[in-house]
Amino acid sequence: MDTKNGKTLLVGLLFLAVACTPAKVTAPAEKVAIPSSDGGPSPNPALTPSPTPTPTPNPTPAPSPNPALTPSPTPTPTPSPTLTPSPNPAPAGQSAVNLGTSGSFVILSKSGISTTGTTSIVGDIGASPIDSTAITGFGLILDSSTEFATSSLVTGKVYAADYAPPTPTRMTTAVSDMETAYTDAAGRTLPDATELGAGDISGMTLAPGLYKWGTGVLINTGVTLDCQDNANAVYIFQIAQDLTVGDGGIVTLSGGCQAKNIFWQVAGQATLGTTSNFKGNILSQTLIEMKTGATLNGRALAQTAVTLDANSVTTSN
Repeated sequence: MDTKNGKTLLVGLLFLAVACTPAKVTAPAEKVAIPSSDGGPSPNPALTPSPTPTPTPNPTPAPSPNPALTPSPTPTPTPSPTLTPSPNPAPAGQSAVNLGTSGSFVILSKSGISTTGTTSIVGDIGASPIDSTAITGFGLILDSSTEFATSSLVTGKVYAADYAPPTPTRMTTAVSDMETAYTDAAGRTLPDATELGAGDISGMTLAPGLYKWGTGVLINTGVTLDCQDNANAVYIFQIAQDLTVGDGGIVTLSGGCQAKNIFWQVAGQATLGTTSNFKGNILSQTLIEMKTGATLNGRALAQTAVTLDANSVTTSN
């Protein structure tokens, strides 16, 4: 084979080989950094990531006050007005004196009850250990039971130690209860006021409580007892000597006071002046004297005698 023909054959074989070879998928060529003029690689804009922008912080808005959430300013409390106490304050802290069965009598005496003039008594009266002969001026009429008597001056019954049983026992118990009540009233401690007015309480207004004097007590014109709208308020007056109410003197009750809750414990004599108007339970260790026209809303409980002169005596239970 000559040279020319040999070359032609070689070319043909190469062409055939190429045609029979499967085509290869060529991956796209990577972009190559082109050297920069200073010798370092020039950045390829297609490969160089853009710089991450720095986020600009949004300004945080200042919260506007929410009227529904914003607490209202705490109001400064306005102090309540201080109540001005009465001139002689005494708290209503005493319990009532227990009169026992003596409380069923409007007048009770150990040595006698006498009256002159036209007296009016509403309630029972009694005397013991003295007998019925010491109850004078009443025109007593003995009941058919012989346990009690009646009188035109008394809206109630009259009892004495010499009447038929069970009256003697009843009277003994009543007198004993009277003495016990006196001891109770005299023995109360922690007085709310002592020696008030040096014994002269005329013109004063007194609050409920316990009052104590080592002297006598004088009510020349009048005194007001103000229970301050407490109908159960109690007064106890401890008087070491006499209780004297002047002519026309008045014990005035206000603020719901009740005569049954007022106790006058008198170690000496109790004297209610002419036309005076007195309220409360008098527990006297000696005489209770009611002068002409004096009135009593309460009880006269005496460990000696009770003398009356055209008086009015009633009680509220």
